[in-house]
Amino acid sequence: MSGGGASGRPDRGGLVIALLLAILAAVIFFSTRAMPVTAQYTRVGPTTFPYAVAAGLAALAVGTAVSALRGGFPEREPERLAPVLWIVGGLVAQILLLKPLGFSIATGFLFALTARGFGRGPLWVTIPIGVVFSLVVWVIFADVLQLSLPAGPLERLVP
Repeated sequence: MSGGGASGRPDRGGLVIALLLAILAAVIFFSTRAMPVTAQYTRVGPTTFPYAVAAGLAALAVGTAVSALRGGFPEREPERLAPVLWIVGGLVAQILLLKPLGFSIATGFLFALTARGFGRGPLWVTIPIGVVFSLVVWVIFADVLQLSLPAGPLERLVP
């Protein structure tokens, strides 16, 4: 799918994105409408924000469709599969490693493989950097915010 900018033809990729945005807006709208809500004494209730999100997504869908029909998107770069595979591999690695090795190591692998997908650094450098950053995030979540993230052997060393 190429952008339609120079040719003036409708951009099929933009139209697909507009359709997906419209579907997401409709799902949020109808899910919110089906929510059981007790009597409210205020105008702002539990359905206000989801309706606002649905309206925003609908507006984005319309804007994206108009721009796609006018061919207003710039030409896109050719798609490269290797970076996408590195990033998806990082997500798979995190999912598989999260329970046995904990948040820091699993997310460190995600960080490193994503960095590799963007063409940054060798894995032997980016894995330790990712693990250290992830451990800092884990400490913030666990100690400061009192939230629970999966703990592995590395997290158990933190007092």
